[in-house]
Amino acid sequence: MRLRLKSAQWLAFIAAALASLFASLPAPAQATLLLEEPYSYDGEFAGTGHAAVYLSRVCAESPTKLRRCQPGEKGVVISRYHHVGGRDWLAIPLIPYLYAVENPEDIPLFADPKLVAFLRQQYLEKIGITDKEAYQLAGSAYDRTSYGFRIETTPKQDDALIGWFNGQTNDGSYQLLNRNCADFAREIINFYYPHTIHRSIIADLGVMTPKAAAKTLVQSGKRHPEMQLTTFIVPQVPGLKRSKPVHGVVESLVLAKKYVTPVLMFHPFVVGGVEAAYWAGWRFDPSQHALIFDPVSGLEPPITAAQRRWYEKSLLAIKKESIEPEPLPDWRKFEARTQPQLDAHGSPLLQVSASGETALVGVCRTNALRMFARPELVQGLLLARLEAELKPHNPPHASEPQIGRDWKLLEQATRATEASLNSGIFP
Repeated sequence: MRLRLKSAQWLAFIAAALASLFASLPAPAQATLLLEEPYSYDGEFAGTGHAAVYLSRVCAESPTKLRRCQPGEKGVVISRYHHVGGRDWLAIPLIPYLYAVENPEDIPLFADPKLVAFLRQQYLEKIGITDKEAYQLAGSAYDRTSYGFRIETTPKQDDALIGWFNGQTNDGSYQLLNRNCADFAREIINFYYPHTIHRSIIADLGVMTPKAAAKTLVQSGKRHPEMQLTTFIVPQVPGLKRSKPVHGVVESLVLAKKYVTPVLMFHPFVVGGVEAAYWAGWRFDPSQHALIFDPVSGLEPPITAAQRRWYEKSLLAIKKESIEPEPLPDWRKFEARTQPQLDAHGSPLLQVSASGETALVGVCRTNALRMFARPELVQGLLLARLEAELKPHNPPHASEPQIGRDWKLLEQATRATEASLNSGIFP
């Protein structure tokens, strides 16, 4: 027994030493194509979405100048925009690009339009960008779900890319048909791996689209294992209207109901042929074999169906228990009466005034349990978030660790509510 114990201790020591060694080594550089679902008018009509590139070892000295990242920095998202600052491209750090905050722990657990607009304004003013269209630069994950297609790069390639971009004039030159966001993403990915991304003459009528960029990158990754292609999902933050599936040009024109009826009246054989070709080979699922992106812990496996069912049943039980002595507040109705603010630490919270009194409610992990107001409000917040996260998606858009952390917060808020009722702190 003593020998076994010593062996186990020795193996644990070796594992810890190796972990420390690998942690001290520089992580491999990576480039990720971000395929972002359409929303708002794009979701209702064109449906082609947006394309950007995340560079994990390239950072932004300013939105228009790149540099190598320092230890601890998470990299930058770079893309081409239309009518933003008169520039061809702009670079934003990863977390602000996705969530309009700089600290992952400050990401709101549940979003509404007022809060999202407030956070975007706060961040964009901080970096000196005030254009009307600049909302595109921050908080992408509030509006839509994105799909990441990550490939390995080398530090030498990253340095060359930095030199290439910093040496350009970077004047605005967006053109819908031949210099759009997908064309820009193609240029970057092909800089690392030439001829990887290309246009589709048939599916997109020769126009470069975000979906074609992702599809051709995945096809190249299958042929070239040295690219070490990894696919993941960046889930949309619960709260706003969900984004739509991304389409190519012909898909949007022919397969969408609002377009297919008039086209079918005049060209039934064309529509039938296109649909047959689509189901035979054009169809592309960007979520296949995808991991889930967590802004704190990185990439995690998606939640299983069995795990989701367990959480759904447990959530239903909590909601039934909360009916007595009094139902929990409806978070969406409460949120509509609030105004967003920042607390003393710069974390977002909501302020609500009623009957001459003001209440402050934390809405992120750093302040949700500080209990500025009634703890049952925090329960309502977490119930709304968990209900949104547990809605069935194929594949799932959440991981078990993510759900588990939210569940732990809900349990803490529930205990605080029970304590306040027993002590009579809140009338």
